[in-house]
Amino acid sequence: MGGPLEGLLIADFSRVLAGPYATMLLADMGASVVKVEGPAGDETRTWMPPVRDDVSTYYLGINRGKRSIALDLRAPDDAALGRELARRADVVIENFKPGGLAKYGLDHASVSAGNPRVIYASITGFGSGDGKHVPGYDLMVQAISGLMSLTGDPDGPPYRAGISVFDVMAGNHAVIGILAALRHRDQTGQGQLVEVNLLSSALTGLVNHSSAFVAGGVVPFRMGNAHPSVFPYEPLPTADNDLIIAAANDGQFRKLCEVLGLSEVPDDPRFARNADRTRNREELRPVLVERLRTRGAVEWFDLLVAAGVPCGPINTIDGGFAMAERFGLDPIVVVGDVPTTRHPIRFSETPAVYELPPPGLDEHGEELRRWLKEEQ
Repeated sequence: MGGPLEGLLIADFSRVLAGPYATMLLADMGASVVKVEGPAGDETRTWMPPVRDDVSTYYLGINRGKRSIALDLRAPDDAALGRELARRADVVIENFKPGGLAKYGLDHASVSAGNPRVIYASITGFGSGDGKHVPGYDLMVQAISGLMSLTGDPDGPPYRAGISVFDVMAGNHAVIGILAALRHRDQTGQGQLVEVNLLSSALTGLVNHSSAFVAGGVVPFRMGNAHPSVFPYEPLPTADNDLIIAAANDGQFRKLCEVLGLSEVPDDPRFARNADRTRNREELRPVLVERLRTRGAVEWFDLLVAAGVPCGPINTIDGGFAMAERFGLDPIVVVGDVPTTRHPIRFSETPAVYELPPPGLDEHGEELRRWLKEEQ
């Protein structure tokens, strides 16, 4: 049995991260994805090191499950093949600048005229209105959205997140939008345009910080690893390494104190409720740290988790995968001979499929050209 999207054809005119990440997730769920690349290929093919067998691991991480065809859309014959692919597709996804595909007859208006049932997903940096001329790169959006003002030490410079967080978020939002539009099409037979932009994904993704400004008129600033509304909810030192402790409610805090041998602390009026603990965090922190320094981080992790206290050691990436293995999440799948990270969603009846490794440039070009030239 294929995945839940078996039978859907995705024409993927996107490149770099947000779009390819979205189409990989759709491919994992059973959709047939045709990755259309320019003659030089997706930019991420050249983003190295690191590499595996001379291929960028960046590219490998977001392109499994697809077939590749290289088309030079400036060439009339190749542009015609691109239009034919879009005509046959259930979903077209692209992340060109707004209007950038119109000259090839691959914009939404042109594609939907010949394929009214198509779901056309467009990912941009700043929308198709007044911001359409601004290039959309994740680092720019981290700066413009305010995320960088929230990241780093209070007295230090702003920092970017360690990954292109808004590209990934926008890719997820594109998948959500596509699936919702497919549901609407199932009910009505109508296709539609789905627009996602990185800045809007960023602003909704800032969640409580966005709400602090929009609903409370408060502009938050970076607090290092501390949380503005919850304590303890940050790394605290142990006998060896720091341990994240996230006792986000009164019950969890009481359990934390019981394990630490501080059973009287939750009854102290300074620390009885979350608002009290947050307000008096500078008084509470040394009380907790004094006990935490008596054992190592991993030992405390096992004791606290057994008691129902959310916590975790600060791992490097290899440690994160090791922890996933420990929990039975089986985080790595080998597709072809390429190890990749498992699809994050588990389905009881229609599990994810991993049929194709990340394709070489134009690897399936000959067979796809032949198919697109067949009468339908």
